[in-house]
Amino acid sequence: MAKGLNHRQFCSLLQEAESEYSDLLLHNKVRWLSRGEVLKRFAACLDHIKTFLESKNLVYPEMAHPEWLGKLHFMVDMTSHLNTLNKKLQGKGNTALQLLEDVLAFERKMTLFAGDVQKGTFSHFPSLKAMQEANNNVDCDYFHRAIVVMQSAFGDRFSEFRKEKSTLSFPLAPLSVDVSLLNMDPFTDVSRPDLELELADIVDKEMWTSKFVTLTAELENVARQKARLAQIHKWSDIENLPKPDKMVFETWNELPSTYENMKNTPLECIHFWLDIHL
Repeated sequence: MAKGLNHRQFCSLLQEAESEYSDLLLHNKVRWLSRGEVLKRFAACLDHIKTFLESKNLVYPEMAHPEWLGKLHFMVDMTSHLNTLNKKLQGKGNTALQLLEDVLAFERKMTLFAGDVQKGTFSHFPSLKAMQEANNNVDCDYFHRAIVVMQSAFGDRFSEFRKEKSTLSFPLAPLSVDVSLLNMDPFTDVSRPDLELELADIVDKEMWTSKFVTLTAELENVARQKARLAQIHKWSDIENLPKPDKMVFETWNELPSTYENMKNTPLECIHFWLDIHL
Protein backbone atom coordinates (compact mmCIF):
# COMPACT_ATOMS: atom_id res chain seq x y z
CA MET A 1 0.00 0.00 0.00
CA ALA A 2 2.94 2.29 0.60
CA LYS A 3 4.66 1.71 -2.74
CA GLY A 4 4.26 2.82 -6.32
CA LEU A 5 0.80 3.07 -7.81
CA ASN A 6 -1.00 1.97 -4.65
CA HIS A 7 0.74 4.68 -2.68
CA ARG A 8 -0.24 7.39 -5.18
CA GLN A 9 -3.81 6.11 -5.29
CA PHE A 10 -4.04 6.14 -1.52
CA CYS A 11 -2.73 9.71 -1.35
CA SER A 12 -5.32 10.72 -3.95
CA LEU A 13 -8.06 9.11 -1.86
CA LEU A 14 -7.02 11.08 1.22
CA GLN A 15 -6.96 14.32 -0.77
CA GLU A 16 -10.39 13.63 -2.27
CA ALA A 17 -11.74 12.95 1.23
CA GLU A 18 -10.13 16.21 2.40
CA SER A 19 -8.34 14.25 5.07
CA GLU A 20 -6.29 16.04 7.69
CA TYR A 21 -3.38 13.92 6.50
CA SER A 22 -2.25 13.63 2.92
CA ASP A 23 -0.30 10.43 3.50
CA LEU A 24 0.50 7.80 6.06
CA LEU A 25 3.89 8.01 7.66
CA LEU A 26 6.43 5.71 6.07
CA HIS A 27 9.01 4.03 8.31
CA ASN A 28 11.91 5.96 6.81
CA LYS A 29 10.07 9.23 7.40
CA VAL A 30 9.33 8.79 11.09
CA ARG A 31 12.70 8.56 12.78
CA TRP A 32 12.19 12.08 14.12
CA LEU A 33 8.60 11.32 15.11
CA SER A 34 7.28 9.26 17.96
CA ARG A 35 5.52 5.97 17.52
CA GLY A 36 2.53 7.60 19.15
CA GLU A 37 2.25 10.06 16.28
CA VAL A 38 2.34 7.19 13.78
CA LEU A 39 -0.47 5.40 15.62
CA LYS A 40 -2.42 8.64 15.93
CA ARG A 41 -2.23 9.25 12.19
CA PHE A 42 -3.16 5.64 11.43
CA ALA A 43 -6.23 5.87 13.69
CA ALA A 44 -7.26 9.21 12.17
CA CYS A 45 -7.05 7.76 8.65
CA LEU A 46 -8.62 4.41 9.52
CA ASP A 47 -11.91 4.93 7.64
CA HIS A 48 -10.03 6.02 4.53
CA ILE A 49 -7.64 3.09 4.89
CA LYS A 50 -10.55 0.65 5.01
CA THR A 51 -12.14 2.30 1.97
CA PHE A 52 -8.89 1.99 0.05
CA LEU A 53 -8.39 -1.65 1.05
CA GLU A 54 -11.93 -2.51 0.00
CA SER A 55 -11.25 -0.95 -3.40
CA LYS A 56 -8.40 -3.44 -3.72
CA ASN A 57 -10.61 -6.33 -2.56
CA LEU A 58 -8.61 -6.61 0.64
CA VAL A 59 -10.59 -7.22 3.80
CA TYR A 60 -9.27 -7.16 7.35
CA PRO A 61 -12.25 -7.97 9.62
CA GLU A 62 -10.42 -6.94 12.79
CA MET A 63 -10.39 -3.33 11.60
CA ALA A 64 -14.13 -3.23 12.29
CA HIS A 65 -14.01 -5.27 15.49
CA PRO A 66 -14.74 -3.23 18.66
CA GLU A 67 -12.13 -5.09 20.72
CA TRP A 68 -9.36 -4.46 18.17
CA LEU A 69 -10.42 -0.83 17.74
CA GLY A 70 -10.41 -0.33 21.49
CA LYS A 71 -6.84 -1.61 21.76
CA LEU A 72 -5.78 0.62 18.87
CA HIS A 73 -7.20 3.78 20.42
CA PHE A 74 -5.86 2.85 23.85
CA MET A 75 -2.37 2.50 22.37
CA VAL A 76 -2.72 5.86 20.59
CA ASP A 77 -3.29 7.54 23.94
CA MET A 78 -0.86 5.52 26.04
CA THR A 79 2.03 5.84 23.61
CA SER A 80 1.39 9.58 23.54
CA HIS A 81 1.88 9.69 27.32
CA LEU A 82 4.97 7.48 27.08
CA ASN A 83 6.45 9.61 24.31
CA THR A 84 6.06 12.72 26.43
CA LEU A 85 8.05 11.00 29.18
CA ASN A 86 10.59 9.73 26.67
CA LYS A 87 11.24 13.24 25.37
CA LYS A 88 11.91 14.40 28.93
CA LEU A 89 14.30 11.53 29.64
CA GLN A 90 16.19 11.96 26.38
CA GLY A 91 16.73 15.68 26.80
CA LYS A 92 20.41 16.53 26.83
CA GLY A 93 21.93 17.89 30.00
CA ASN A 94 19.44 16.54 32.51
CA THR A 95 20.72 15.71 35.96
CA ALA A 96 20.19 12.22 37.36
CA LEU A 97 17.81 13.66 39.96
CA GLN A 98 15.67 15.29 37.26
CA LEU A 99 15.41 11.97 35.44
CA LEU A 100 14.39 10.23 38.65
CA GLU A 101 11.77 12.88 39.38
CA ASP A 102 10.29 12.51 35.87
CA VAL A 103 10.08 8.74 36.35
CA LEU A 104 8.42 9.06 39.77
CA ALA A 105 5.96 11.60 38.38
CA PHE A 106 4.98 9.24 35.57
CA GLU A 107 4.40 6.41 38.04
CA ARG A 108 1.92 8.63 39.89
CA LYS A 109 0.28 9.56 36.58
CA MET A 110 -0.24 5.88 35.80
CA THR A 111 -2.26 5.56 39.02
CA LEU A 112 -4.36 8.45 37.72
CA PHE A 113 -4.66 6.81 34.29
CA ALA A 114 -5.77 3.51 35.84
CA GLY A 115 -8.54 5.20 37.82
CA ASP A 116 -9.61 7.24 34.81
CA VAL A 117 -10.02 4.12 32.67
CA GLN A 118 -11.65 2.07 35.42
CA LYS A 119 -14.34 4.74 35.86
CA GLY A 120 -14.80 5.03 32.10
CA THR A 121 -14.33 8.80 32.09
CA PHE A 122 -11.30 8.68 29.73
CA SER A 123 -10.25 12.24 30.60
CA HIS A 124 -6.66 11.32 29.77
CA PHE A 125 -7.49 9.05 26.83
CA PRO A 126 -9.04 11.30 24.15
CA SER A 127 -8.75 8.78 21.33
CA LEU A 128 -10.42 6.04 23.38
CA LYS A 129 -13.07 8.50 24.54
CA ALA A 130 -13.88 9.46 20.95
CA MET A 131 -14.33 5.80 20.09
CA GLN A 132 -16.64 5.32 23.07
CA GLU A 133 -18.72 8.33 22.07
CA ALA A 134 -19.16 6.77 18.62
CA ASN A 135 -21.42 4.20 20.33
CA ASN A 136 -18.71 1.59 20.78
CA ASN A 137 -18.43 -0.39 23.99
CA VAL A 138 -15.09 -0.18 25.78
CA ASP A 139 -13.83 -2.92 28.09
CA CYS A 140 -12.76 -0.66 30.96
CA ASP A 141 -11.61 -3.57 33.15
CA TYR A 142 -9.28 -4.85 30.43
CA PHE A 143 -7.53 -1.52 29.98
CA HIS A 144 -7.41 -0.93 33.73
CA ARG A 145 -5.58 -4.25 34.15
CA ALA A 146 -3.23 -3.36 31.29
CA ILE A 147 -2.23 -0.11 33.00
CA VAL A 148 -1.76 -1.83 36.38
CA VAL A 149 0.54 -4.42 34.79
CA MET A 150 2.44 -1.67 33.00
CA GLN A 151 2.80 0.30 36.22
CA SER A 152 4.15 -2.76 38.03
CA ALA A 153 6.72 -3.42 35.30
CA PHE A 154 7.65 0.25 35.31
CA GLY A 155 8.16 0.17 39.08
CA ASP A 156 10.33 -2.94 38.89
CA ARG A 157 12.48 -1.41 36.16
CA PHE A 158 13.29 1.66 38.24
CA SER A 159 13.15 0.17 41.76
CA GLU A 160 16.90 0.51 42.35
CA PHE A 161 16.89 3.99 40.90
CA ARG A 162 14.11 5.07 43.28
CA LYS A 163 16.04 4.07 46.42
CA GLU A 164 18.86 6.49 45.71
CA LYS A 165 17.06 9.84 45.70
CA SER A 166 19.20 11.26 48.52
CA THR A 167 22.40 10.23 46.76
CA LEU A 168 21.29 11.71 43.44
CA SER A 169 20.13 14.91 45.19
CA PHE A 170 23.52 15.57 46.72
CA PRO A 171 25.21 17.31 43.74
CA LEU A 172 22.35 19.82 43.53
CA ALA A 173 21.94 20.55 47.24
CA PRO A 174 24.92 19.18 49.21
CA LEU A 175 24.24 21.32 52.27
CA SER A 176 20.68 20.09 52.76
CA VAL A 177 21.21 16.34 52.27
CA ASP A 178 21.92 14.08 55.25
CA VAL A 179 25.29 12.48 54.46
CA SER A 180 24.33 9.39 56.45
CA LEU A 181 21.66 8.65 53.82
CA LEU A 182 24.14 8.60 50.93
CA ASN A 183 24.98 5.28 49.33
CA MET A 184 28.77 5.48 49.36
CA ASP A 185 29.48 1.94 48.17
CA PRO A 186 29.99 2.83 44.48
CA PHE A 187 31.93 6.03 45.30
CA THR A 188 35.45 4.67 45.09
CA ASP A 189 37.09 8.11 45.13
CA VAL A 190 35.07 9.52 48.03
CA SER A 191 35.73 8.95 51.74
CA ARG A 192 32.64 9.38 53.91
CA PRO A 193 34.60 10.60 56.98
CA ASP A 194 36.54 13.11 54.88
CA LEU A 195 33.37 14.20 53.09
CA GLU A 196 31.69 14.83 56.44
CA LEU A 197 34.65 16.96 57.57
CA GLU A 198 34.66 18.96 54.35
CA LEU A 199 30.94 19.66 54.63
CA ALA A 200 31.36 20.75 58.25
CA ASP A 201 34.16 23.06 57.16
CA ILE A 202 32.32 24.68 54.26
CA VAL A 203 28.85 25.14 55.76
CA ASP A 204 29.58 28.56 57.31
CA LYS A 205 31.71 29.89 54.45
CA GLU A 206 29.36 32.23 52.62
CA MET A 207 31.75 32.59 49.67
CA TRP A 208 31.25 28.94 48.76
CA THR A 209 27.78 28.13 50.08
CA SER A 210 26.28 31.05 48.16
CA LYS A 211 27.26 29.30 44.94
CA PHE A 212 24.83 26.47 45.69
CA VAL A 213 22.08 28.97 46.49
CA THR A 214 22.70 30.58 43.10
CA LEU A 215 22.79 27.16 41.43
CA THR A 216 19.37 26.29 42.87
CA ALA A 217 17.87 29.55 41.61
CA GLU A 218 19.36 29.06 38.14
CA LEU A 219 18.16 25.45 37.93
CA GLU A 220 14.67 26.56 38.94
CA ASN A 221 14.68 29.17 36.20
CA VAL A 222 15.74 26.64 33.56
CA ALA A 223 13.11 24.16 34.78
CA ARG A 224 10.45 26.86 34.57
CA GLN A 225 11.42 27.73 30.99
CA LYS A 226 11.57 24.06 30.03
CA ALA A 227 8.10 23.39 31.42
CA ARG A 228 6.67 26.37 29.52
CA LEU A 229 8.28 25.28 26.24
CA ALA A 230 7.25 21.63 26.71
CA GLN A 231 3.66 22.72 27.20
CA ILE A 232 3.65 24.21 23.71
CA HIS A 233 5.81 21.41 22.26
CA LYS A 234 8.82 23.62 21.48
CA TRP A 235 11.28 20.75 21.82
CA SER A 236 14.02 22.34 19.69
CA ASP A 237 13.90 25.47 21.85
CA ILE A 238 14.35 23.31 24.93
CA GLU A 239 17.60 22.02 23.47
CA ASN A 240 18.91 25.60 23.41
CA LEU A 241 18.39 26.14 27.14
CA PRO A 242 21.38 25.99 29.51
CA LYS A 243 22.22 22.38 30.40
CA PRO A 244 21.59 21.59 34.10
CA ASP A 245 24.39 19.03 34.35
CA LYS A 246 26.88 21.55 33.00
CA MET A 247 25.62 24.16 35.46
CA VAL A 248 26.15 21.70 38.33
CA PHE A 249 29.69 20.81 37.27
CA GLU A 250 30.66 24.44 36.77
CA THR A 251 29.50 25.24 40.30
CA TRP A 252 31.43 22.38 41.86
CA ASN A 253 34.54 23.20 39.85
CA GLU A 254 34.62 26.62 41.50
CA LEU A 255 35.28 25.04 44.89
CA PRO A 256 38.93 25.00 45.98
CA SER A 257 40.85 21.73 45.71
CA THR A 258 40.91 21.39 49.49
CA TYR A 259 37.36 20.05 49.17
CA GLU A 260 38.54 17.05 47.17
CA ASN A 261 35.87 14.57 48.27
CA MET A 262 33.07 17.05 47.68
CA LYS A 263 34.37 17.81 44.19
CA ASN A 264 34.54 14.09 43.33
CA THR A 265 30.94 13.43 44.37
CA PRO A 266 29.04 14.79 41.29
CA LEU A 267 31.11 12.72 38.87
CA GLU A 268 30.66 9.62 41.02
CA CYS A 269 26.90 10.24 41.02
CA ILE A 270 26.85 10.18 37.21
CA HIS A 271 28.76 6.88 37.15
CA PHE A 272 26.39 5.54 39.80
CA TRP A 273 23.30 6.52 37.80
CA LEU A 274 24.69 4.96 34.63
CA ASP A 275 25.36 1.70 36.48
CA ILE A 276 21.75 1.62 37.71
CA HIS A 277 20.13 2.79 34.49
CA LEU A 278 21.97 0.68 31.92
